[in-house]
This record gives sequence, C-alpha cells and structure tokens, in this order.
Amino acid sequence: MSLQIALPLVTARSAETVVMGPGLVPVIEALQASDRWPFRTAVLAGPPRSGKSLLARWFAESGAGEAIDNADDLPEDEVFHRWNRAQTEGRALLLVSNRAPGQWRIALPDLASRLGSALLIEIGAPDDDLVAGLIAEHATRRGLILGDAVTAYLLPRVERSHAEIELLVETIDRLSLERKAPVTISLVRDALEERSGQFQPRLL
Repeated sequence: MSLQIALPLVTARSAETVVMGPGLVPVIEALQASDRWPFRTAVLAGPPRSGKSLLARWFAESGAGEAIDNADDLPEDEVFHRWNRAQTEGRALLLVSNRAPGQWRIALPDLASRLGSALLIEIGAPDDDLVAGLIAEHATRRGLILGDAVTAYLLPRVERSHAEIELLVETIDRLSLERKAPVTISLVRDALEERSGQFQPRLL
C-alpha cells in the first residue's frame, strides 16, 4: 500500500512528502548507499513530476552529498568541473535528469566516460498502489473528497504517469468547481474524456 513519508535519510524542512510505493524502495535504498556508488556518482532519472527534485534536495540537505538538478540541461564543462570537484573533495555527486545518461547528447568524451560509469537510479512508471496514493495525495492537497467508488473507477483508466495523474486531479477539481458539484463517477468520466481530448460538453 502507498505511504506518504518523510524520508529517513533527510531532515524535511516542510510538509513536503513523497508518496511511496514498492517500486520506489530500491530508489530510496540506493540514495542511502552513496558510499558504495561507483566513483561516488549516481544519476537519478525518471519521468516528470515523479519526485526527483524533492528526493535530490532531501539527499543534499541530509549531508549525503551534492545534487545537481536538471544536469543534462547544464553546459557539459560545468557538469564535468563539478564532477571533478566532488571527486577531489571526496563527496558523493547525484545528477538528476528526466533521461538516463545514454539518452544525453554528450560531446565531451571524458564526461561521457564518467557518466557511463555512474550508478543509474531509475524511477519507473507508477504501479497500481502508487497510482492510488498519488490520486489521494493530489486530491487531499486540493481539498477534494473522492469516494472509494470514484477511486476504484479511476484506477484502471488513468494513464500510468506521475504528471498525468496530477493533471487529471486538477481537471476533476476544476470541473467540480465549475459545476458546483461533488466528485461523482459521471464527473470523473468527463475529466478523463477531457484529458484524452474526447470531451464533449453535455447538455443540461
């Protein structure tokens, strides 16, 4: 079952949480073992809105090492310099990206070689437990009340994407406010159709 936790490797500075499912356990374990990373370097890769930035910030705030968010968007020489500095200072370095290093376009051979030897930590698509947890978390943040029947209806129909789940709950919230109506299966069906581009307003 999905959980909302303050990660044990960090000191959370706010009420921010990561919704946990079984698929994230290896990710957390890998982040807690930075002393065993090859050359003390790892790449945390995963889809948008999957919690990478929050995990990386917590990793850095715990004192476990340095984290560089959106590393593949930075100039290569900057990433290479920070890798060398981390090695010199004996610190772990966590690079964060939406893509695995094999999908980066790297011109510097030395940087490509170092990234190739780094540990790859991947966040995959959410499983059913995590989908349910994400739906509940986003609904709670918006003050939405979703009954068990609504959640059961959503689970087999929502796209297995962290970002899409967030957008779907946002759409449900908007339709509920526009209609001044509670969240029902009918309303949720309209939200799903809108997200899929097949929505047609119904005559009242």
